[in-house]
Amino acid sequence: MSCRLAGLIGMLAALAFTPMSIHASVFGTVKAIVHDPQHRPIQNAKVVVKSRTSSFHQDGTTNDEGIATILNVPVGVYDVTVESQGFGKQQQTTTVASGNIEELHFALAVGQVEQTLEVTGAPETIHPSSSTSQTLVDREQIAETPGVDRTNSLSVITDFVPGAYMVHDQLHVRGGHQVTWAIDGVTVPNTNIASNVGPQFSPKDMDYLEVQRGGYAAEFGDRTYGVFNVVPRSGFERTRQAELVTSYGTYNTTDDQLSLGDHNDRGAYYVSVNGNRSDYGLAPPTSKVLHDQVAGGGAFTSLILNVNPNNQLRFVGAARGDYYQVPNSPDDQANGIRDREREQDIFTNFTWVHTYGPGVVLTASPFLHFNRAAFEGGPADVPSATDNRSSFYGGAEVSVGVVKGRHNFKAGVSAFGQRDTTLFAVVANDGSGDALSQTDRESGSVTALYVEDQYKVTTWLTVNGGIRFTHFAGLLKENVGSPRLGAAIQIPRLKWIIRGSYSRFYQAPPLSTVSGPLLDLAVSQGVGFLPLRGERDEQHEVGLTIPVRGWVFDFDHFRTGAHNFFDHDVLANSNIFFPLTIQGARIVGYEATVRSPKLFHRGDIHLSYSRQSAEGLGGITGGLTDFSPPPDGAFFLDHDQRHTLSTGFQMTAPWKSWISGNFVYGSGFLSQNGPAHLPSSHVFDLSVGKSFGENWSAKLTATNFTNKQYFVDVSNTFGGSHFGEPRMISMQLRYRFHY
Repeated sequence: MSCRLAGLIGMLAALAFTPMSIHASVFGTVKAIVHDPQHRPIQNAKVVVKSRTSSFHQDGTTNDEGIATILNVPVGVYDVTVESQGFGKQQQTTTVASGNIEELHFALAVGQVEQTLEVTGAPETIHPSSSTSQTLVDREQIAETPGVDRTNSLSVITDFVPGAYMVHDQLHVRGGHQVTWAIDGVTVPNTNIASNVGPQFSPKDMDYLEVQRGGYAAEFGDRTYGVFNVVPRSGFERTRQAELVTSYGTYNTTDDQLSLGDHNDRGAYYVSVNGNRSDYGLAPPTSKVLHDQVAGGGAFTSLILNVNPNNQLRFVGAARGDYYQVPNSPDDQANGIRDREREQDIFTNFTWVHTYGPGVVLTASPFLHFNRAAFEGGPADVPSATDNRSSFYGGAEVSVGVVKGRHNFKAGVSAFGQRDTTLFAVVANDGSGDALSQTDRESGSVTALYVEDQYKVTTWLTVNGGIRFTHFAGLLKENVGSPRLGAAIQIPRLKWIIRGSYSRFYQAPPLSTVSGPLLDLAVSQGVGFLPLRGERDEQHEVGLTIPVRGWVFDFDHFRTGAHNFFDHDVLANSNIFFPLTIQGARIVGYEATVRSPKLFHRGDIHLSYSRQSAEGLGGITGGLTDFSPPPDGAFFLDHDQRHTLSTGFQMTAPWKSWISGNFVYGSGFLSQNGPAHLPSSHVFDLSVGKSFGENWSAKLTATNFTNKQYFVDVSNTFGGSHFGEPRMISMQLRYRFHY
């Protein structure tokens, strides 16, 4: 059976995954402890937590113990100011992470002397109570790092997160592709692994991106090779201001956006529309870019209303559509192959945040999500296949958080239902007149309950523990309990943080199966279908964070063992995939990140590095298979790459200008079936920008500046051949105006 025919049969699988819903809270807590020079608590001191990137602020007052607990602070960097009559004002800077308490101590001096203390010398998160590995990317880094703000780019992740890379047009983190996107703290469920190649969100709409990649609390579900928590633009950063962004570059590429926002004391709004097109879209199978156009457009909005001090309402809505030509090899182009992919995505959530009293918060978030991926084979294909899948999700997430004394307690429930409709059609196109058309409809649900606590044993030791229970109902039923345990130790005086965690994760199986004429066709070709069961993972992790004079060095080691590991197979070189499971997987990694403070008042540098191995064990246990005996021993997965490095800089220059660069190195992915790997590759990106007055700015960007030519991966069992992106040069203009 040919590779292309096998791929076409694979496209008939109608596979749709239903993972656990993840309640990725976008809020953290700031706890200010205020005392006088004799270490006596200061009562009724005013505490203001103000964002460094907008006008958003939260206020509080210290109690009899000199403690002010500021709840519902979105992820980001904040100035915390404390003042009290008879004492000097004092300010500190901290970075808030979701689900964590940032504890700050203020020793106010008698008199009117104002003091400022920088707690974090870099935007990297430093959390003495957290056992989670995480990275924070801010709006300035998104705007200035070369290529990061492109709508169809995931460089916002791969440039800053260790062990993150793109291969066969799919994002991989820590050896897997099951990742979670959350917007404003609410999950965007998308159960169809490797079905979509289009973007989930435009980076231009992000204020911050918080990335977690291990040591998760129990509130986080189980698509956890990476959790991407998007803090969107809110409008608090603008006062009746609009911004127009337009660009043009190589391969007739343009990426444009119009956004506007405003705020007052009670609320804010932000709205944007965007469009993009290019003659270079998906990674082509050779160095020649043939039949590779892409076009897309979308809209986004964020609304926030503070009804009163105890109630806040938040709404987020997003919609976009994308069109891709599936790139051809020269032979495919000559044979008239003209495949394409169309995608649509609509998401909305509404959040009510209610503060019951000191330290007690209820959060309720209903959500809806629609996603479509439609692969359409060209009229000259032999055979020509159509796979048009639509998924509709509806559900809600509800949680109660209590911050009291040494406890940071949280309990919640998350549930959603899903309905998939998939149309398959195959036309033989060989003169026989044979054709097949079938529509499948499947439904299922996932319900998860969790309870967790973060307990500060001493000033230097915090333990984190919890458990998550999941019930899946679909073609089969599964009930799983997933324990989580972690600890963080802050070494006195040195302020180094040692963290460790043990976690178990469960990923629910797909809704659909292969039946009827589709199964008959598969069997006639020597291929059968095995039901896919849930993936079960066990992860151990240890880490060390070292802050030194504003520098932050972070190191971690993890080991993940998976049973029924989810992977995917490819439709020839089409970049269109369907899922399967492998008996087991073993992923081991060592990671390092470095963030600098502002150097010489001009710029900063960042670095992320990963040494990782991703190995499979056993044969195919679910999905389409020819029932071949499993290989002996372990084998490398197609996305195995031993060394991955990304490092870059941002620097201000004279005349209101700046320069930014980024260097990416990969030691090479698996070559065909291995065990040999492809040669290493390296790419350098560069951006130069300048402001013209208050309203105009321009940016010139060159990605793959030296036009390095290389194969990202070469055809093997679980992937197609993909060539690296060529040099892309673009000019971008920004214009800001008030309305």
